Amino acid sequence: MTGVQHRTGLSGDWPALPVAEWADTRDTLHMWTQVVGKIRLACAPMVNHWWQVPLYVSPRGLTTSAVPHESALFDVEFDFCDHRLHIRSTSGEQRHVALEPKPVAEFYRETMAALRALGLEVSIRATPNEVELAIPFEEDTEHASYDPDHAQRFWGQLVAAHRVMGEFRSRFIGKVSPVHFFWGAMDLAVTRFSGRPAPQHPGGAPNCPDWVMVEGYSHELSSCGLWPGGDAEGMFYSYAYPEPPGYAESPVRPEAASYSADVGEFLLPYKAVRTASDPDGTLLEFLQSTYEAAAERGGWDREALEDVPERRASAR
Repeated sequence: MTGVQHRTGLSGDWPALPVAEWADTRDTLHMWTQVVGKIRLACAPMVNHWWQVPLYVSPRGLTTSAVPHESALFDVEFDFCDHRLHIRSTSGEQRHVALEPKPVAEFYRETMAALRALGLEVSIRATPNEVELAIPFEEDTEHASYDPDHAQRFWGQLVAAHRVMGEFRSRFIGKVSPVHFFWGAMDLAVTRFSGRPAPQHPGGAPNCPDWVMVEGYSHELSSCGLWPGGDAEGMFYSYAYPEPPGYAESPVRPEAASYSADVGEFLLPYKAVRTASDPDGTLLEFLQSTYEAAAERGGWDREALEDVPERRASAR
């Protein structure tokens, strides 16, 4: 009988993780994901709205998926079960970097050294984006925290959100992004598009060129996601660009959701989802009702863009 080695994994479907409890680990992990994200950005061909740069939720953490490098492929994965960064090449070789309390500067040096050891020469712009305090990676000794339990619970939040956002995504047959993790703002997102061009975005994100936002918001959209910030346990959000008239006054569900004029988004506390009798249904209700607010107020061709549930439920 073959033995199975036990490994630590997820212990709850919608893990609790108060922001104040894990802020130090979150901020360090944010910078680590920027390092890895920029590696993918440096190697992958450009895709509309920067879809070549995010990370993806995996069965063990967050991954780049396959990244081209000359005639080879490689991937980089944050493993929040064994707490290692895996770097794997089509050469068959791999290297690992321990995920443990260490400064961003050390993580950056170790990761770039691991790439070089695999024959993967990659040059990145080694300064973070979309943060107010943009310390160059090689100089960042301020962010140096890593609590394995906190990192794993955050991954658990992403896994749960990914499941529901994937279901929501499947209902749309127009142009729609993958469910992906943008390391700039550190959020898991999925975005639907009406098919029409949008007014030029004004930019304004901290330490991020305006032309980056212009490309990201080149077409009319409704976007939603999970952000591990604010107070309590983080927030689900939903917004439209451009925001159509009357959008903010639209009735949305569930009752715990509301429009924030400060950020121009509908917000739903993660805790309200986690503690609901039906967390998946509660989140789906938020995603669907806020999308409908954007589509109805914005005059989207919903009949052409939305799938018929009966077709999706048919035999495959």
